Amino acid sequence: MLFNSIAFAIFLPVVFAIYWLVPHKFRWPLLLIASYYFYMSWNPKYVVLILITTITSFFSAKLIARQQNIIIKKIILIFTCVICLGVLLFFKYFNFISESVVTLLNAISLPISPITLNILLPVGISFYTFQTLSYVIDVYRGGEPENNLGVYATFISFFPQLVAGPIERTGNLLPQIKSEKSFNYDTASYGLKLMAWGFFKKLAIADVTAKYVDAAYNSLLTCTGFDLLIAIFFFTIQIYCDFSGYSDIAIGTAKLLGINLMTNFKSPYLSKSIKEFWSRWHISLSTWFRDYVYIPLGGNRCSKIKRDRNLIITFLISGLWHGANWTFVIWGGIHGIAQVLENRFVCANKKFSKPVNIIKLLTVFAFCNLAWVFFRAQTLNDAIFVIETIIMDLKTPSLFLYNTLGLEKINLVFILFSILVLFIYDYLSLSRDVIKWISSKGIVLRWIIYLMLIWSILFYMPPSGTSEFVYFQF
Repeated sequence: MLFNSIAFAIFLPVVFAIYWLVPHKFRWPLLLIASYYFYMSWNPKYVVLILITTITSFFSAKLIARQQNIIIKKIILIFTCVICLGVLLFFKYFNFISESVVTLLNAISLPISPITLNILLPVGISFYTFQTLSYVIDVYRGGEPENNLGVYATFISFFPQLVAGPIERTGNLLPQIKSEKSFNYDTASYGLKLMAWGFFKKLAIADVTAKYVDAAYNSLLTCTGFDLLIAIFFFTIQIYCDFSGYSDIAIGTAKLLGINLMTNFKSPYLSKSIKEFWSRWHISLSTWFRDYVYIPLGGNRCSKIKRDRNLIITFLISGLWHGANWTFVIWGGIHGIAQVLENRFVCANKKFSKPVNIIKLLTVFAFCNLAWVFFRAQTLNDAIFVIETIIMDLKTPSLFLYNTLGLEKINLVFILFSILVLFIYDYLSLSRDVIKWISSKGIVLRWIIYLMLIWSILFYMPPSGTSEFVYFQF
């Protein structure tokens, strides 16, 4: 079930109404049933996977909490990681590992054919796997385990953030699921407005730019450098609006149920350093890797060389988390190396003038555009081809841009205007809560903004009523 579908438009009001009508003790069972129905609407048989990881992590945490012997605790933790990560590795990385091993063996003159499986990647598997792992690791570190399996299962499967995050921590989401709450009109109203903003980013920006990005990357040989430059810029905007749009809808949906999810994006393209970018982009994932990979490796409390090693390892793993392809690993490695160079040669504490800060902001944005090429390209050769073509063939827009992509002037104006609105919103959000700020304005002004937002969503909604989110494949 997609957020931008007719099914969800029926599902959410029904869950919302029942949730606030029933007594508190029935609310988490309702959320559990609704979440499993939501997940099973894609492929019912894959619900077995989330059940395996949920049950394994729940009872493992209970055993860890009861044990005094540190060795036995470690054995249980390792067992849990093997089970949960094993499910993830099998479904997401089996073919990738098989093909990579065969390529390596062929390179040393040991010809062998790869073993590949024709299996679908279960949606959300990377997200809920990390959520179960963080729970068990937190209990291993001294946290209190949850005693109610049903409540814990609701925490893992909570439908707004189940398939694409934010990756919630036990200390934030679990107590909210258990706590008694009363309906708050202001909170629900805020949630609806945040959902509308998320739908605008998804439908009016991400889905529109995606058409041009897909057409360009599917016809690389017919594109000039300028065509590909436009495609790169559009993908930079598409990936942000698609994923942050999902997060906004998820956070807004949770607010309708009186639950606050963590912020996942904070105007990342207005960052003045790569480190700052990662403190603003996919925050739930970057903090997860910081707490469960980077710091255990040694973090900053070691020599500069080891710190650099820890950073690069963390970003390589982060890249691989995004997909079973070497292009994702390279994308992560590029960001890791950039942070290493930044730490070595850029003075983080020095205050710069406004013009210098603008140059830094544009440099980081340009770097992100370049790195996204490896994220979007199907193969490493495609990524290299895109960059080479831009360097060697950067001339005026070709007929491909106008005929194949259909990028007429009026379309370009609408796209650029929507992107301008996006950046204005992000800039304003650095100093205020934009939704609350708009809500405080006069009734005429704010309803003009609301109606324009609603019109944009309805105007750009695809005829089928649905379009998938990019991060579902991760």
